[in-house]
Amino acid sequence: MKGSPVTNASASTGPSGAQGLHAPVWVAGTGVISAIGQNRDQCLQSLRLGQAGMAPMQRLESIHKDTIPVAEVKLSNEELAAFSGLAPTSSRTALLSAVAALEALADAGLVGAGARDESSGSRGATSVGWRTGFISANSVGGMDLTEDFYPAFLADPAKGRLRQVIQHECGAATEAVADLLGINHYVSTISTACSSSANAIFFGARLIKHGYLDVVIAGGTDSLSRFTLNGFNTLMILDNAWCKPFDENRKGLNLGEGAGYVVLVSAAVAATLKRPPLARLSGYANANDAYHQTASSPDGTGSFMAMKGALTLSGLAPSEIDYINLHGTGTQNNDIAEGTAIKRLFDPTYPPMSSTKSFTGHTLGGCGGIEAVFSVLSLQGGYIYPNLRLETPMKELPFEVATTFSEGRPINHVLSNSFGFGGNCTSLIFSKL
Repeated sequence: MKGSPVTNASASTGPSGAQGLHAPVWVAGTGVISAIGQNRDQCLQSLRLGQAGMAPMQRLESIHKDTIPVAEVKLSNEELAAFSGLAPTSSRTALLSAVAALEALADAGLVGAGARDESSGSRGATSVGWRTGFISANSVGGMDLTEDFYPAFLADPAKGRLRQVIQHECGAATEAVADLLGINHYVSTISTACSSSANAIFFGARLIKHGYLDVVIAGGTDSLSRFTLNGFNTLMILDNAWCKPFDENRKGLNLGEGAGYVVLVSAAVAATLKRPPLARLSGYANANDAYHQTASSPDGTGSFMAMKGALTLSGLAPSEIDYINLHGTGTQNNDIAEGTAIKRLFDPTYPPMSSTKSFTGHTLGGCGGIEAVFSVLSLQGGYIYPNLRLETPMKELPFEVATTFSEGRPINHVLSNSFGFGGNCTSLIFSKL
């Protein structure tokens, strides 16, 4: 972690005037890369056309290559490096992060975003003059490099490149991208399993609300690795076919990779933008039911508390939510827990809802950021995304998920759920201006 929100704050009130719990936080830009697209437009087109990103493994080397489908980004490390400006020897986690973060900054239209500052060698994100933070989440770190290092090293200690090992821990990817962007006011990494990047987003919002930062690029990233694949396979929660969240006959999840970021700004920064902000982050909450190391509580206690807390902060009633981007992994445990919590909170009237993991796979530490971008897009175009491959609705639940793409809907508030191992549950609410 670089910097301190206390030492870097120029004043207790900050440049955006009144600070605190009710100070607005705006979304000025978004960026995403996933198995269904290399940017926002490509991802949206895949969502519109119902084109999922799952396929047999192409890049990941595994003994399960022919039996377990995954959702890989369709670019090599060299191609990602060319897009981002990072070295091709960087971890894939960092490369994915850089591509999405740069798109988010460019989308926000901040001065210097995406244009290399020759005096510093960075992409110049801080040249706008605001106190800028980069809060990025991941759970894999540079494990893709470490996995390739150890076989050669164990066979011959004189072999193997140590630069692969030093990128292993989660913070290394964050630091590499922060340096690329020229951000040094505040840099931090969050790793809370599958809620990681949702937590990064609401932590960034809190730093803005309380006057410590003016701009925060927040979200997360993760790449596929053998360790992750084998771990989830040991838990027996991977589907050997393409996943079908919230289906009565669901068998598990498909792992994916990617990154998603939102650029959060204070009211003072929003007033200087060349266009109006895209959305407002109106609510967020984290809860931890600590029921089990890897399973959600059957009654969805953590899920309910997170959604309820986000609604309370936003001042919204459940009836005002127009779309729910479900966590929706496709496992037996997750979907019934989340569905039970939704029934408890929304019954008897349910908004449209779906799991976009039926497109992207479960991107772990990156899913909250990717789905935050999809949520903002939903507000902009009135989009409801389809929950692919649903054949038989779950018999325990009184509602059904959306199965077709629609647009132009009156969507003012979107609830996005990200629930992680250990019961770490986070919900975000994005609202129109």
